[in-house]
Amino acid sequence: MLRSLNLLRKMSSSSIPDVSIDPEGVFKYILIKLTVQKSDGNSETKEIVRGYAECPYHSDINDKVTDQLQKLKVDGSIKEWKSKVLGGGRIDHNAAGKSIKVYGYSQGYGKADHEVAVGLIKKVYPNYDVTWSDEGY
Repeated sequence: MLRSLNLLRKMSSSSIPDVSIDPEGVFKYILIKLTVQKSDGNSETKEIVRGYAECPYHSDINDKVTDQLQKLKVDGSIKEWKSKVLGGGRIDHNAAGKSIKVYGYSQGYGKADHEVAVGLIKKVYPNYDVTWSDEGY
């Protein structure tokens, strides 16, 4: 019984971090609505933020996230999943200054709701000054 409960817990969106961004620099990011089907047939939906300097285009970030989610499905961490990119922008992450600025938009996906992205980032970086702006590209 305990093993079954642990397996149910494992197969959820909680195994997927809300925020995964590079530790320093200026880079593009996307806000994604992620739905994960749990093994009990129910599903969980949450928004996640992803941003990586190695990805020159917002769509490259989406491709990377898709690969990561597929690996989680293959290894049994999640059962099924679907995602929708809600928009994008840029992040200026200054680790030394403990600040993160979210701004801009994606030409392909449109502007993300930066307020939502900042809310998620603040949970992961509580000691940072995290701000957003509609200015800039």
